[in-house]
Amino acid sequence: MVSSTACTAPAATTPAADPPAANAAATAPATRAPAPRRLLDQLRDALRSCHYSLRTEQAYVHWTKAFIRFHGLRHPATMAGPEVAAFLCHLAAERGLSVSSHRQALSALLFLYGKVLGQSLPWMDEIGRPVPKRRLPVVLSPAEVAAVLARLDGTCRLLGELLYGTGLRITEALQLRVKDVDFAQRAILVRAGKGGKDRVVMLPAALEAPLRDQLRAVHAVWAEDAAAGRAGVQLPDALERKYPRAGASWAWFWVFPQGRHSADPRSGVVRRHHLVPGSFQRAFARALQAAGVAKPATPHTLRHSFATHLLQSGSDIRTVQELLGHADVATTMIYTHVLRLGGFAVQSPLDRLAPAR
Repeated sequence: MVSSTACTAPAATTPAADPPAANAAATAPATRAPAPRRLLDQLRDALRSCHYSLRTEQAYVHWTKAFIRFHGLRHPATMAGPEVAAFLCHLAAERGLSVSSHRQALSALLFLYGKVLGQSLPWMDEIGRPVPKRRLPVVLSPAEVAAVLARLDGTCRLLGELLYGTGLRITEALQLRVKDVDFAQRAILVRAGKGGKDRVVMLPAALEAPLRDQLRAVHAVWAEDAAAGRAGVQLPDALERKYPRAGASWAWFWVFPQGRHSADPRSGVVRRHHLVPGSFQRAFARALQAAGVAKPATPHTLRHSFATHLLQSGSDIRTVQELLGHADVATTMIYTHVLRLGGFAVQSPLDRLAPAR
């Protein structure tokens, strides 16, 4: 507000050519309020504040976009339970979405409404959650594992042996840092695995020499980046602010780095990232075909095979649970069902009939 004294200041003290300060303030353009952030940006902010992974962030953004497109670009704030139910019904009935993807889409929309839009969800109980069906995992025999690994080369061979030799998930293996490999203790530290948990797995003796060779080759890549003044590798959470030079150190460098630099999907900083799963998945599929294995195996099958073969050799199920990083032993128990394949070792009555052909 402009004071009355300012408005009645003597004319002699103010040059005629200059407008009074009050008039200048009155004619100045009003300061515009900052434009509200777009819904998807708000969603990303909320996911990052809750420390969700980049893959989860990408998945939730994907399902939110699909939900908005399905309802003719209506804003989610104008919709509620019936629209969510209609979208999920479309995914299940018309697109034939799997149970896991269906549950992920529902979780994305619940996060959107609860955490971003701040709406209560009284209609949540009316929306059914699909129950996941228990499936026996695909498991390769030791001979099949050996045949597939023999048809992998270079870094893919080492990565495949690491997955089978330790039971790591592919993302856990690709995100390994130099400091996570402890040759003295013959251990590998898995940082922030599934569920954000840390654990320790064995370092197979057969992989000690190949891993040392890998680190020697990677050290040359790190030294080249350091000499060129490149930005360091990405650090988890707020460590980059707390230790700004740690990302450029050898200890934090990737065990499996990419061959080129690329922009960080969140910060936009151009730096070197770890390998992406797709390249190994394609190499594994080619090796599987070349080995003549007809099972529908994926890189995750090596983890299933690791657990099954440990149990077959007499390892305690609690130990296997710790190595796999399962929160509940019931999840690990699925591998005991694999061991019972073949009718629980019960002889078929057909085998007790006339002599074999």
